[in-house]
Amino acid sequence: MKKKTSAWLLLLAVAIMAAGCETSAQNGSKKTDGQAAQHEQQGSTSAQANGSGVAVHTPEQQTDSDGSNTTSPSTTSGTGGQASTDGHVAKVRMDNITALRLIDGQSGWIGGNGWIARTDAGPSGSVGSAWNVQYQGQGTVQQIFALNGQQAWAAMADSGSLLATRDGGKRWEAVGTVPKEGTAGFLHFVSSNEGFSGNQYTKDGGQSWSALPVPDHMVGQPYFHDRQNGWAVTQATDRSFQIVHTVNGGQKWTAVMTRTTEEPLNGAVIRSVERSNAWIELIGGTGMNQTSYSLWHTADSGQSWRAVLANATAGGGPAPGISQQDNHVSKNEGVAPGMLYAVNSNTALMGGYCAPCDKPNTIGWTNDGGKTWNNGKQSFDGYGSQQIGMANAKEGWAIFSDSEQAPVMYTTSDGGEHWTQSHVFDKPAASGH
Repeated sequence: MKKKTSAWLLLLAVAIMAAGCETSAQNGSKKTDGQAAQHEQQGSTSAQANGSGVAVHTPEQQTDSDGSNTTSPSTTSGTGGQASTDGHVAKVRMDNITALRLIDGQSGWIGGNGWIARTDAGPSGSVGSAWNVQYQGQGTVQQIFALNGQQAWAAMADSGSLLATRDGGKRWEAVGTVPKEGTAGFLHFVSSNEGFSGNQYTKDGGQSWSALPVPDHMVGQPYFHDRQNGWAVTQATDRSFQIVHTVNGGQKWTAVMTRTTEEPLNGAVIRSVERSNAWIELIGGTGMNQTSYSLWHTADSGQSWRAVLANATAGGGPAPGISQQDNHVSKNEGVAPGMLYAVNSNTALMGGYCAPCDKPNTIGWTNDGGKTWNNGKQSFDGYGSQQIGMANAKEGWAIFSDSEQAPVMYTTSDGGEHWTQSHVFDKPAASGH
């Protein structure tokens, strides 16, 4: 009887212990789920507070140097329109690069139709060999500006929606909208809060914008280097134009250069890398797939100007502001202007484009403020968009897209004299591949 009782007591003890373990496991599970739910809710609240709606987790898509894509099983925090509750996202087709911005010579962001990706140098040290897609959403990325490796902004075409990140791109949030008047202006920030796009000014990181005064008869977009100092191009008649400058936030604009021109201007591109410094591209006529243009530089707030480039063409006519008899000004390669990138007061690069050429893209540069111009000996495929970015006077990237061929990325470590292929992206879907 004692043995029988002992057996029953043993069975009862085992049952109690099992029930206790099950209860403990259930409580632990509930606690863990509750912590996860609280964590997710905090993330969502933070995102909503910053105007992005919700925070989602998306798999990190890696694109290798040969153009193949893989999706990592690990997840990174971010916001994206295509993220789903099961943790899977549609594969991004990186077949047209519409924006590029470097952080340094090893790292940077690019954007396209509905996506933003970042690269950092891998163990091999190969620049741009692999890309991580950080954001997926609606619209095409028009511009990206990076203040540093953690803070960056991206402006979307058409809608003007502005995305921002403060953690290196792990989370991209919609923080505001750049007003329509500033969508074509160059987006740049001078601090975490203060930024510009055309004549639009923000002091709260892009959440709200106000318009700065601009001159009458303006061509293209103005450029404000900071809150007080800005540049613009005006054209009161078809036969003359002026470059104007403000030192009081647009309250007063002063003409610092006046020139006659045989054809009216069709645009202007302005970059300013120091308060007293400006690189200004003037775009003239277009015809027969050719566009005439000139490039000007000042290092003394417009007191003196140097004609850096004069690209007159048969189809587009004379270079703006430069007579056809003045043949001592340098000429860039190509029959139409590519992208202008100003590095500092001495260094600027500019692409050239030649639609009839087998390899339509070229890159030239100056390292002495425009006194001399160097035309690169290499030319590149791609009849689509041209993206050029520099981390400094030596290190830079260039990406050339095409409607049929995969975009290709090149890097330079000697200021543009030599370019090395570093990455092939996806072939456009329209090409059948």
